[in-house]
Amino acid sequence: MSEPNTQDQVQVQRSFAPREKPGTLYLVATPIGNLEDMTFRAIRTLREVDLIAAEDTRQTRKLLTHFGIQNRLVSYREHNRATSGPALIGMLEEGRHIALVSDAGMPAISDPGADLVREAVARGIPVVPIPGANAALSALVISGLPTDRFLFAGFPPRDRKSMNVLLDQLEETSGTLILYESPHRVRNTLETLQARWGHRRMALVRELTKRHEEAIRGTISDCLAYVQTHPPIGECCLVIEGANPANGTGASKDRDWWRSLTLSQHVDHYMEQVGNRKEAMKLAARDRGLSRREVYQSLLGE
Repeated sequence: MSEPNTQDQVQVQRSFAPREKPGTLYLVATPIGNLEDMTFRAIRTLREVDLIAAEDTRQTRKLLTHFGIQNRLVSYREHNRATSGPALIGMLEEGRHIALVSDAGMPAISDPGADLVREAVARGIPVVPIPGANAALSALVISGLPTDRFLFAGFPPRDRKSMNVLLDQLEETSGTLILYESPHRVRNTLETLQARWGHRRMALVRELTKRHEEAIRGTISDCLAYVQTHPPIGECCLVIEGANPANGTGASKDRDWWRSLTLSQHVDHYMEQVGNRKEAMKLAARDRGLSRREVYQSLLGE
């Protein structure tokens, strides 16, 4: 069998080459709070495209009104992307230019815009970024944690089992970790993180670029204690120290934090986090490689 011709499989995009078709999909960053973060290029692009696809048309209409932009606005969001997506791709193939915006920040990051970009790329439609505000990078650079290597992991799973699977996957990651979280779930997420990585450093950053912007820095345990007495308002970014055996944050250290505790203390530790004794015993059993029945019988003998 002959070797494949790699030149036939490489797609080269020249974003500003003259052409009639297809059109261009512009990914336009919008402010994450402070309207002064809107760029001149973003304003010009939103004025010049044939239409704007928005995650929340009501929110985007306010932004357009503020900057005096009058343009056609259509909806593209999680619940209508199956029908709206193909319609937008069809318009792009006809030669129309479309700007995609999210509620705030850079589109296609943890939102359905990624699907539209993937389909556009597959069809040879140019995709051009119009950079601007981004919560993850803004939180990272003010965290005080290393910025030379990092991993953005989006929104963590809602259920504890899936969350622990994610943490298993990230446990030995040496780069700084970045997560998004909603204010009503951040305490639960921090409790799960604290049970695994309580001694790691982190920054909890919220309300970026807004009047009440705040960064809470310390260990995960410190930040959890703060959140327990100061429930956060506004979307949160969690910036977490990666694994580093040289300073005691390696995977083996994270797994063995409990070795100085008695079994009873180990279970009590989880009781404070989850508030359910059966679940606390299950978590302690997982750490020690025991069954929950073995933990129960051992506690009876103490």
